[in-house]
Amino acid sequence: MAEIDLEKTAREMIRNGTWVFKDGTFYQAIWLSTGRVGIVAYDGDFHFPGDWGRRERKEARDRLAFVLGLDTDLDSFYAEIGDSPFAFLIDEFYGLTVPAAPSPYQALVEVVAQQQVSFEFAQRTIRNLVELAGEPVGGIYAFPRPERIVSLSEEGLKKAKLGYRAGYIKGLTKLYLSGKFDLELWDWSVDDAVKYLTKFRGIGKWSAELFLAYGLRKNVYPAGDLGLRRGIAKIFGKSVKEVKEKDVREVIEPYGKWKGLLAFYVLCYDRKTELERKFKIQNRRS
Repeated sequence: MAEIDLEKTAREMIRNGTWVFKDGTFYQAIWLSTGRVGIVAYDGDFHFPGDWGRRERKEARDRLAFVLGLDTDLDSFYAEIGDSPFAFLIDEFYGLTVPAAPSPYQALVEVVAQQQVSFEFAQRTIRNLVELAGEPVGGIYAFPRPERIVSLSEEGLKKAKLGYRAGYIKGLTKLYLSGKFDLELWDWSVDDAVKYLTKFRGIGKWSAELFLAYGLRKNVYPAGDLGLRRGIAKIFGKSVKEVKEKDVREVIEPYGKWKGLLAFYVLCYDRKTELERKFKIQNRRS
């Protein structure tokens, strides 16, 4: 049975300052529905602050299991792609699951922050925002509450180096707090959710699809993503210019219930190979 590899999964998470992986244990700062905040740890077993009650522990356990994708049936996924051109990804990323955000609101903010910039730059801006407006707890931070984001001016938000995305985040947060923007789209179909989300300023198709995958664990992927297109191009020996959004969908869609996870593995493969390529270039220059 394929066990989840915490280290590999943590390696693919946004380095936003709200979690840390150390000595085989994953630690995540989590807000509870009661308004309390604390660090939950997982090393195969869950560990909670000593003063949390049964309900708080259950909520935190469910939240962290969601973040780490602990119920992912990797054996079935690997069986599905075992005879495909993607089979090599099994050994490459064995045990990897798709990480998710602890809350839909956090997912929204982090997705908007990733628009039109590299993943590395986006991670830095998200961490800047967390350090600017988050709640310090045990050496890390709990993600900023929407009320805290709204309390900051747009110029204040721009201190996180978010650029024009600061305006989108603030505007969407205001709508969310006023009840005019629903993020709890758990029971919506992907198509209906994308149509709804893209009505709001600051959310395009790419952002909507990524939000649904990262925030709600919907079986969807941003087919127009450069990294995903580039990963497909590498696997099939094409140039990235040859691979359009429709080509990505033609390749990924046949995998049905596993298409979202497969797309994530392809994206991780692209990130890995891009880092290796950049490392080789740096070595040549030095």
